[in-house]
Amino acid sequence: MVRRVAVVGAGSSGLACIKICVDEGLEPVCFESSDDIGGLWRFKASPEPERSSIYRSLVVNTSKEMMCFSDFPMPADYPNYMHNSQLLQYFRLYAEHFHLLRYINFQTTVRSVTQRPDFSLSGQWDVVTINRDGAEERHVFDAVLVCSGHYTHPALPLSDFPGYETFSGRCFHSWEYKDADACRGQRVVVVGIGNSGGDIAVEISRSAEKTFLSTRHGAWVIGRMSANGLPLDMTAITRFNNILMLLLPKTLVNWAAERALNHKYDHRLYSLKPIHRLLDRRPLINDDLPGRILQGALVMRPNLKGFMDSGVVFEDGTVEENIDAVVFCTGYIGNFPFLPPALSEGPHGELTLYKRLFPPSLQCPTLAIMGLFQTKGPIMPIVEMQARWAVRVFSGLSHLPSKEKMLQLIESERKRNMKSYPCSQQAALQVDYIPYLDFMAEEVGVRPSFLMLLLRDPVLWVKVFFGPCTPYQYRLTGPGQWAGARHAILTQWKRVAQPFRTRAIPEPEPRPSVLFSFWLLTFGGSVVMALLLSKNKLIPALQGATQILDRSRIFLRDSWFTG
Repeated sequence: MVRRVAVVGAGSSGLACIKICVDEGLEPVCFESSDDIGGLWRFKASPEPERSSIYRSLVVNTSKEMMCFSDFPMPADYPNYMHNSQLLQYFRLYAEHFHLLRYINFQTTVRSVTQRPDFSLSGQWDVVTINRDGAEERHVFDAVLVCSGHYTHPALPLSDFPGYETFSGRCFHSWEYKDADACRGQRVVVVGIGNSGGDIAVEISRSAEKTFLSTRHGAWVIGRMSANGLPLDMTAITRFNNILMLLLPKTLVNWAAERALNHKYDHRLYSLKPIHRLLDRRPLINDDLPGRILQGALVMRPNLKGFMDSGVVFEDGTVEENIDAVVFCTGYIGNFPFLPPALSEGPHGELTLYKRLFPPSLQCPTLAIMGLFQTKGPIMPIVEMQARWAVRVFSGLSHLPSKEKMLQLIESERKRNMKSYPCSQQAALQVDYIPYLDFMAEEVGVRPSFLMLLLRDPVLWVKVFFGPCTPYQYRLTGPGQWAGARHAILTQWKRVAQPFRTRAIPEPEPRPSVLFSFWLLTFGGSVVMALLLSKNKLIPALQGATQILDRSRIFLRDSWFTG
């Protein structure tokens, strides 16, 4: 029987795993290599080897109501898109509220996680750690949740670009980037147009002499704001929209969405237009990039081809001289050196995971890898649901398919995703936000029953079906049900509005409705009296009006289909 669970890492994923283990009556023991919680979101002025690193100005790309833990809404006065320091403060509030710090061993590094000799029977793991004094300790655990993240080993492909050895400028990965101070007055090239590449290029362009953003394929760029200034993800990620996406032709949706984006700024004109359609890949979330291009501070360039002594060459033959620095925003290598090598069964040595969570090769499913996926939506609610499912699998309350079935499903999902992501490693990481959450929620027993919700609570049903798919939906019923879930859903837009209410706005003076004005009532009464006094002419008048309406309808119909 599973009792003791090792949790590797005390970032957002590790905190959620600790809390869920406690909820399920298990005994979590968390190992955190640093001296504090927060993981990726804990800013450090200097990057530390083997740890994740963020830049000083980083702001989240998903709004607070969409990304919060499902039973702990963010404070109402938090901005909808917050600075990394405020997100770290939220984690502290979460850990304090649920008393999670008592389960964490700080300054303790996990050296190895290996199966015990009797693993096929017990499912247990030997875990070797190094404590703050440098002493090695050995532990036995019934299960392991890996929450160490995959942003610790930067991918810096310098060898792919000839001439880098003699380049006089500085080359470094975005993992090392903290702020633009060192780039003031310089000419800088940023390679890669992911979210980090867009953020860093924009920030550098505010202080550099000139900034060039190099991209292989381009990107669709969308801001954080939707109509009326509301958070984009709260208006876009809804169950209703998800059904529409399934029913409507994908080509039509792509055309409409791309047309709307190009109305704001023509992606072809701005040299941003990618080779893929909007829905095929994750867009670039950036509020300022088009504006920096418009001002000439940022110049788009094709893929980097190579280096010269003091300059760079792009694939179209363009040369930029006197380049002081090149920042590579080229992603990370998903590396878990403490895990058994046998789990890395992929063609490139990557982990093979059923539903991006469980290694199918294990005889006993007592190890899960958290957060190793990519999606068009917030990460934290998915990781929380992964933990809820994993813990039930550990406890025998949920069961996985056979190894053969899991491998078959992994391959079919990878092939499906390769239509949008030709790279097999990227294709394997992709999950669809709402369907993936719903699948795991079904396994846990917490997926909302929409028919029962409609019959019992139609007001809530409308909010759940047509409103944003906020994490609270998965606390309405089943294991881990939270009594505050309904209220959290009904008040979520109030928390969105709260940080905007920073000064009193006078309400417009009430005016009598035009529908009940004296002159309108007088006119209406006169018309009724005229009709009553001319009964004999009433029917022909109505018939004439009907003919006019029919002719108008035919005209509008013809003009709609031929215009």
